[in-house]
Formats: sequence, C-alpha cells, structure tokens
Amino acid sequence: MGRKLTVLNAESATFSCVYPTCGGACCRGSRPPATPAEVAHLRALLPRVKERLRPSARRAIETRDFVTRRLKSGNATLAVQDGACVFFHDGCTLHVLAVEEGLDRFAHKPWACTIFPLERHDEGTWHIRQHGAYGEAWDELPCLSPDASDARGIHSLAPELAFAAELATGGRESWRFARPTKPSKPPALASKPAKVPRRGARPTDR
Repeated sequence: MGRKLTVLNAESATFSCVYPTCGGACCRGSRPPATPAEVAHLRALLPRVKERLRPSARRAIETRDFVTRRLKSGNATLAVQDGACVFFHDGCTLHVLAVEEGLDRFAHKPWACTIFPLERHDEGTWHIRQHGAYGEAWDELPCLSPDASDARGIHSLAPELAFAAELATGGRESWRFARPTKPSKPPALASKPAKVPRRGARPTDR
C-alpha cells in the first residue's frame, strides 16, 4: 500500500499549473534549497544540462557555481541569474531533461521545487498552498489563487503528494537527505525517515 499524507484542505483546495502563462513565476525571485545529496547529483548532471541553459546562467555557473553560500533549512540554495533560477530556460531544464531521458519528471529537481505547492503544516499534516489560507505570503503567484482552477488539488497534485509521502516517511526519495556517496548515482533507499523542514513564507524556504 502506498504512503499517504494527511492534507488539511484536501476537500477544498484547487490547483492547476498555469505555466507558461505565468512566465515561470515560481522559478523567479526565489532560491530553492538543495540537500548535499541533491547538489552532488546536480553536479554530476551539469555536463548534460549546461547547453540547455540561458547563456547568462551558464556563464554564472562557470564563474560562481550553481549553488550559493546562502542557506535555507540548513542547505545551500540554487543560484539566481537575471531574476530566475539558473536552471530555468523556457521552463525547468532539469524537469525537461528527466522526461527526455525517460525518467520520472521529478528525478533531477530539488525536493523543495518538486513538492510545490504542498506545504508541511505541522508534525504529520500538510496543506495545499492557496491565497488567503494558512498565512500564505506569496500572493503574486497566479496558480495559488482559488479562482485559477476548478481542479481539486488532491487529484491534480497526486504525483507531488506521492513524492512528498516518500520523502517524509523514509521511502525511495529519502536518498535526498542521506550523506552523498556517489555523486552520479543516488542510493535507492535510506535507512532512516527523512526529516522535512516545516513551512516557510515562500515555496523555496521549505
């Protein structure tokens, strides 16, 4: 039986990704954290993703690296160039590469990006982020408006919910919180449940 999350607003929250009409708003003006294991994975991935990046982002990575010294949830944050994540170029290049390689679309993205718009509410419970709900601060994101979609989030976000459950309960995604061993090949399972940081003001603060 698959792992499940307790989602407080499962019956009322709606959500649909509105990209590209939003211009990739969730990838702009924010710095997602990446765990050491995820950073190692991304570093091994760079040769395959570099040519997909914006020229300015590629130069920034070659000069300064793709992570910064700024920390969130105790982890390094991905760099921003010209107001957008260095891995953003007409969409998430990490997402596109995974799909083209025949992998799960979440395979290369940091966990903090993958679980959006889910948010840990407290120990054992989560909620789907919505304008005006649970102190949501990022009110400029159009996809978080309750009027943006009629799709019930509990259905439209089924893959993200499954990912978050694996992450939070020590399933196959918990490699992201393990000590990195082989940068190019993350371990399949972790022996201890992953500890997912509590909610923050923005999706990249999670």
